[in-house]
Amino acid sequence: MISQKKTRSEIMRAVRREGTAPEIAVRKAAHALGLRFRLHRKDLPGTPDLVFPKHRVCLFVHGCFWHRHPGCGKATTPKTRRDYWIPKFEENVARDARVAQALRDAGWRVETIWECETRDLLTLRHRLAAIFQLPKA
Repeated sequence: MISQKKTRSEIMRAVRREGTAPEIAVRKAAHALGLRFRLHRKDLPGTPDLVFPKHRVCLFVHGCFWHRHPGCGKATTPKTRRDYWIPKFEENVARDARVAQALRDAGWRVETIWECETRDLLTLRHRLAAIFQLPKA
C-alpha cells in the first residue's frame, strides 16, 4: 500500500505552474481579441503569466484554491493539517501582493484573472476587453 505522504507528494508534484488549462483559455481568448503578449517573462517580478508590453500590463492567471479567490467556492481550506495549509495560503496571498506592488512600482498595470473566470469563454472575453478597453467581444 502506498503511504498517504507519498500519494500527496505525487499529487502536489502534478500541479502545474505554466501551461494550465485556465492559462491556455486566457491565452486563446486574448489572441482572438488581437492582443499580443509574451509568456512568463522571468525578468519581471513574479514571472507574470502573460505580459502585454504595448499596454504595459502584466496579467496573472491565478488558481482560486492556491491564491484564495475571495468569495469563491473553490477557495476551500483542507480539513486536515490546517496548521500547514493556512500559513501556506497566507504566504501565497502575501507574495502575490508583494509581486503586484513591485510591478506597479516598475510602471506596470497588474491584473488577475481567476481560474473560475475562465470557465465561460464569453465572460472571459468581456473581462479581457474591459481590461484593455476594447469594444465588447
